[in-house]
Amino acid sequence: MSRLETHRPAQPRVTIVIPAKNEARNLEVVLPELPEVHEVILVDGRSSDDTVATARDLMPSIRVLTQTRRGKGNALACGFAAATGDVVVMFDADGSADAGEIPAFVEALTDGADFAKGSRFVEGGGSHDITRFRSLGNRMLNIIANLMMRTRYTDLCYGYNAFWTDIRHTLELPNHAFGSVNAERMIWGDGFEIETVINCRIASAGLTVQEVGSVERLRIHGESNLNAVSDGFRVLKTIVTERRRHRARAAAPSVAAGDERTARSDVGRELPESA
Repeated sequence: MSRLETHRPAQPRVTIVIPAKNEARNLEVVLPELPEVHEVILVDGRSSDDTVATARDLMPSIRVLTQTRRGKGNALACGFAAATGDVVVMFDADGSADAGEIPAFVEALTDGADFAKGSRFVEGGGSHDITRFRSLGNRMLNIIANLMMRTRYTDLCYGYNAFWTDIRHTLELPNHAFGSVNAERMIWGDGFEIETVINCRIASAGLTVQEVGSVERLRIHGESNLNAVSDGFRVLKTIVTERRRHRARAAAPSVAAGDERTARSDVGRELPESA
């Protein structure tokens, strides 16, 4: 048993983090389905509809944050930093995630995993939404990631995951406290590549991962902002970038504390498109 595991409760307090932008109609369905937990954090992307008002009407206890920059990655980083539970569950606002699966994710963590990774391609998993084209692209990216990061993931790009709060520093996500929503270029890690970034960094840190079968449901209302082609290339770029980062860290295992702080401060810098 690791040092961290000895301090983990058998019945953890759960924080559900929900990034949302213009999801009022979906939240009308999603929020009532959530189980009673320690806290639910909605991170609003400056919605132009009544997302925030709807959330507060449906769940008066909900904590509402406004994300500091743009993108799903930044929204999640804001939510992770604010979480006070022992466990964080990443949960989409569009209705694609089944709230009934949350206990299975928490059980995987209490059984010894550091990170519970949802998968549509293991026993108990499936999807009502993924197309053949997206499925093929996901499989190819999955193979590349497993080869480069020496992992055994079956569903690299799926965003329904959970983890112990005590490992969030390991993710070293871009600092949510600086930057501007009006910046011309999105900071690396602030976009849809966030799931891949997290999965790669969990692997790079050598943490214990348990995959959990999950069924992806159809989005209830509206259209996804995901673009299979452009976001697929962004994921591929993420895998290559994270592999380089992992090799650089492995080559310099004795980084001094001061240098480590400097390295962490560089994580969220704006990167050129060729990075």
